[in-house]
Amino acid sequence: MLRQGIQRSCTSLAANSTKTSSLSPRSSPSSSLALRTMSTTPNNNFKPWPKPMVESHGDYRAEAYLEDHIGGNLYSKQHTLPRLPIPSINETLAKLLPTALPLAQSEEEKKTLLRAVEEFEQGPAGELQRRLAEKKEGEMKNSSWLQFWWNTLGYLQVRDPVVVNVSYFFHFSDDGTLPQTPPAKKSLGVLRAASLLYSTAQFRQLVGTGELPHEVIGRKEPKTPLCSAAYKYMFNACRVPRKDEDTYRIYDPSLNSHVIVACGGKFYSFDFVKKENGEPLPLEVIEERLQKCVELSKNSTNGPSLPMLGYLTSDDRDKCAEAREELLRIGGTKMEAALQVLESGAVMICLDENESPVSKKQSSEIFWTGSLTSGHNRWFDKSIQLICTNNGKAGMNGEHSMMDGMPVVGFCDFITKRPYGEVAAQSNSKGANAGGYESADQNVTDIFGDCAAELTSPGSNVATHVSETKSNFDKLISAHELQVQSFQGYGSNAIKKMGYSPDAFVQMAMQLATYRLWDEQGGTYEATQVRPFLHGRTETTRTVSPASEAFIKTMGLRPKRDEADGSKRTEKLELLREAVKSHAKYIGAAAKAMGVDRHLLGLALSVKDGEASPPLFSDPLYIRSKTWRVSTSHLTHPRFDSWGYGEVTPNGVGLAYSIHPNNCMFCITALREHDWPERLSHLLEEALLEMQTLNE
Repeated sequence: MLRQGIQRSCTSLAANSTKTSSLSPRSSPSSSLALRTMSTTPNNNFKPWPKPMVESHGDYRAEAYLEDHIGGNLYSKQHTLPRLPIPSINETLAKLLPTALPLAQSEEEKKTLLRAVEEFEQGPAGELQRRLAEKKEGEMKNSSWLQFWWNTLGYLQVRDPVVVNVSYFFHFSDDGTLPQTPPAKKSLGVLRAASLLYSTAQFRQLVGTGELPHEVIGRKEPKTPLCSAAYKYMFNACRVPRKDEDTYRIYDPSLNSHVIVACGGKFYSFDFVKKENGEPLPLEVIEERLQKCVELSKNSTNGPSLPMLGYLTSDDRDKCAEAREELLRIGGTKMEAALQVLESGAVMICLDENESPVSKKQSSEIFWTGSLTSGHNRWFDKSIQLICTNNGKAGMNGEHSMMDGMPVVGFCDFITKRPYGEVAAQSNSKGANAGGYESADQNVTDIFGDCAAELTSPGSNVATHVSETKSNFDKLISAHELQVQSFQGYGSNAIKKMGYSPDAFVQMAMQLATYRLWDEQGGTYEATQVRPFLHGRTETTRTVSPASEAFIKTMGLRPKRDEADGSKRTEKLELLREAVKSHAKYIGAAAKAMGVDRHLLGLALSVKDGEASPPLFSDPLYIRSKTWRVSTSHLTHPRFDSWGYGEVTPNGVGLAYSIHPNNCMFCITALREHDWPERLSHLLEEALLEMQTLNE
């Protein structure tokens, strides 16, 4: 699920661009700051890793040994999972044409694509298929043939900012057990953050010990297990900007008991779990330490004012790498230690004490990017950022490179299941109090505090980097628009009673709405997970089909209001049923890794240097069919009010959606210059109401 950086870049991928970085992990710093937070004494409940830190270059195989080392139920099925299949050429081309031909702008375009497909099938396809099969059974015999290409070409090598282009967000429902008025000197955001951190510690312990049950899908026994590889990159993890290709660092949880807190654009660290067993500290202790971060962030008397370093993670990746190099140049071993503390923190808590959003739109903008008012209070490379506002709103921002969204959904389900009141009761029931632990004054550390003199010295260019990246961030955020549609007309219960698959039904509503927005159908992507396969991530479900084309064109560019005409009503209903059926069939194939896009990508990447690329891959209609003007993903959770991501092509929209029993939610993103989100929000409501009328 969720969106993939490769959607933006796969039209220009080069077959020879799969090299890994030669950078090696940095040596352990000698700073007292790092030694305090990165303990040399392992936590008894976690099995110490062979190395204190592992630097990933995008190949799941390189870190797979940790799964055997950690063990437990979480990783118990890894060696029995099937491997990602390669469809036959005939199957793929047969599925491709129906999804591409409806997008043709002339008969000549159709003929040209048909000719290109025929020439490809009769020409180079066989040899490219042989090479791909050889790769699967040879080099990638213990993995997915796709994963290393996907992780590097689709994420770590992509130079676009992760903000908007890669990261995604969840907006959690309000916590009704928070006090109606906050206690003295503490915001509701501090209370909410403490509660989420307490539960995070418990989930992290399950993951770090391997005791978390592995995920399964299916209604019948035996259920199908899912790949657990992504969980290694969830906690104590951080993407690291590098020239040309980033890396991803994961740290031994047994040596790192601290969390990172961003507040007022400054970054702090404190222990949030007991070092001897990894269990959460009392809620009262966590609250006090969070409040200490708030107080420190408002204290401007302690030395020189630091630049807003969080902006340095929001820009073009090469610029982020240059900024990191400047930090290390000017800060030396102290900066290296500080960055290691930040990277190795379990998660990051962003206390947006300056924010009090009310609407879903306001909250979503903050959780997605930080908006223009809180973007400085992020470190976008952290794997997970939990964000809490002054009035108790909460959400999550996820870095997408090595981990798709479904494992994170499981984490967020766990930490939102028990509200503040229940967490407080559980913490109190353990009989612990703040008296037996270090005070907040003793335990909370300003991560970059020891580097202040170097950061602000005459020879430092850090302030210049921050100024430039802030300017670019402001331009990026100002160029985008977000809209949330909370459709209250009906939801999955009513759709099921009509006799449809809720997901496929809503996909047809989105096809109709975007058709009316643009006066034409656009290439549409629905993310479908393929984690039943070892190291599987996602496959594309293509929504465009002859059936969806027939339905939307019969419905028209504007409502015809002709439902009273029995024959016209019957025709539209039959077309809707056929379109829904067609989509459900495709998504079923995609879930078995039998879509077309990953296979065709693999064939394209199998073309060797110096060889001519098959004309099919440059055919205008083929390219249009995989230019995702409508990038969709479905996630429904009872405690998520909204969620979303950015568009994947400049002339398209990001369209995240949820289908609850009695309502639907859509989060729409696009470039502001188009003025699309508000109009599309109206058109979605119009389409859903019109489709309901058809079925009455």
